[in-house]
Amino acid sequence: MTEPDFTGLKALYFNGTLKKSPEISNTEGLLRASMELMEKHGVKTELIRTIDYDIATGVQPDMREHGWKTDAWPEIYKKVQAADILVVCGPIWLGDNSSQTKKLIERLYANSGEFNEKGQYAYYGKVGGAIITGNEDGLKHCAMNVLYSLQHIGCMIPPQADAGWIGEVGPGPSYLDKGSGGPENDFTNRNVTFMTYNLMHMAKMLKDAGGVPAYGNEATQWKKGDHFGFDNPEYR
Repeated sequence: MTEPDFTGLKALYFNGTLKKSPEISNTEGLLRASMELMEKHGVKTELIRTIDYDIATGVQPDMREHGWKTDAWPEIYKKVQAADILVVCGPIWLGDNSSQTKKLIERLYANSGEFNEKGQYAYYGKVGGAIITGNEDGLKHCAMNVLYSLQHIGCMIPPQADAGWIGEVGPGPSYLDKGSGGPENDFTNRNVTFMTYNLMHMAKMLKDAGGVPAYGNEATQWKKGDHFGFDNPEYR
C-alpha cells in the first residue's frame, strides 16, 4: 500500500501545560509523537506552548482594545488562520482541562464570528483534534469538551479525533516518567496514530475540495436575507 503524501498541509498544535519552557511537559511528550508522524508525510507543523506567551484573558479578538496593555493573541491568530489542522492538547487537573486550555478555547471563540473568503465563519475548512494527558480520571471529559468547542466554532472533526494517556488513576507516574509505560502503551500509540492520520486525511479532503461547500452556511448571505429555503414557521 502506497503511503499518502500530505505535503502542503499545515498543522498547529497548542499545548495547554501549566509549565513554562523549558520545563518538561508530559503533554508535549505525547503530542510530539503526532507531530513527527505528520512531518514524515510532508505536513508542516508548529507547536505553541500558550503559557510562554502573554495572551490576555477575554473573548474579543484583540483585548488591547478592551483595557489590556498587551495581548499576544492577534499574532498567534495569524498562525491559526494559516493552519489546516488545529490540535488542542493539554493536561488534566481536577478532572478537567487546564486553565491554559480553557483560555485558548476562549480566544479561538473570540474570532469565530469572523468570515473566510467564502463568507462562512472563520474556522470552516479547518480540521480539529485533541490530545490529553494526566494521571487522574477525566481524559474523555476533557477531549469531549475540546472537540465540542472546536466543532461549535466551525472546525471539522474526523472520526477518532482524540488521543490521550492517563496511566494509573491517582498520584501515579506521568507520561514521560521513567517506568510509566506511557510511551510504550499500545492503546495510546494506536489512538494517537489513528487520530493523526484521520486529521491529515480529512484536511487533505477539505483542501482538495476547496473547503466545505458554502451553500446553506454562508453567514453573510443569511444576514442579507437569503435563508437558503428555510421558512420561518411564523409565516407559514
